[in-house]
Amino acid sequence: WAFAKAEHKAPTLFAALEDTSEERLHEFKPQDLANTAWAFATADYNAPTLFAALADASVERLHEFKAQELAITAWAFAT
Repeated sequence: WAFAKAEHKAPTLFAALEDTSEERLHEFKPQDLANTAWAFATADYNAPTLFAALADASVERLHEFKAQELAITAWAFAT
């Protein structure tokens, strides 16, 4: 999140996060899912497999999302 916010391109970091995140999405809370989607979209890092996994995890927990988390996630997918 911080690297994306600082507009610091870190493809090696995002590649490692992509691999690690996919394996652990079942542990993520809605805010974690939203922040992950936001960070990858903001960093303009192409991660279609991760986004597919994020979509599945988000749908399963959609009833737990607050409005802001839903908006952030929707924005990330639209970006």
